[in-house]
Amino acid sequence: MRLVCVDVGNTSTTLGLYENGEVSRIARIDGGIRANPEACADLLRLIASEAVEGVSIASVVPQDNARWRATVRETLGCHPRFVTHESPLGFALDYPHPGRIGADRLADAAGGLARYGAPLIVVDFGTALNFEVLDARPAYVGGVLTPGLPLMTRYLHEKTALLPEVELGGEVPDIGKSTEQAIALGAQVGYRGIVRELVAHLQRPFEGKAKVVATGGYAGWVLEGSTLEVTLDPTLTLFGLGVIFENGGAD
Repeated sequence: MRLVCVDVGNTSTTLGLYENGEVSRIARIDGGIRANPEACADLLRLIASEAVEGVSIASVVPQDNARWRATVRETLGCHPRFVTHESPLGFALDYPHPGRIGADRLADAAGGLARYGAPLIVVDFGTALNFEVLDARPAYVGGVLTPGLPLMTRYLHEKTALLPEVELGGEVPDIGKSTEQAIALGAQVGYRGIVRELVAHLQRPFEGKAKVVATGGYAGWVLEGSTLEVTLDPTLTLFGLGVIFENGGAD
């Protein structure tokens, strides 16, 4: 099966080609489709390059969904499928209000289950830092949400008079010798600590036997040099979107 998968986030949108269980041609664009409609349409054409069987979308920006539907129809000539809690996910939802689970979180869980099995903990470094938990049945039983790195660095800049907004990445010293280094060190090592403590907490029902997988833009940078037993999987969300579409789609 050949699909375009689209992960519509609050700060950026990621697209990729899903073909026969593999994800390729990954591209990311800052801002939403309202800010960059032509760029989003161009990326759809570029990634598809030829006919596709469909488009699978996880969106956490509901106000943009109608525009995505129209853009996909106009650009690729097909009707996109949006992932929801009613999609064929491949696992049960043991959760009081399943309609409140973000589509990206469901895609992470579906992709993680297909690749790694259950029990499973998925950590997604996005605008928020998300933790998703699947038990052995498999069933989605909940997770944890904390502010992500983009929110932390932006908040420090916007709510203080002197702190700059720092672009994260690259090497970080043992001790910050500038304001920028101090912020980067707090982000990398601090978030590594958040992941360590929350994973340890979430592992308790599984006696430490749940597989832990990390995805998202900052996962590799934060976990570099960490002693945590975590598998990095940068294509997990898009892969999960492909899996759900192959299971039978969504809306």
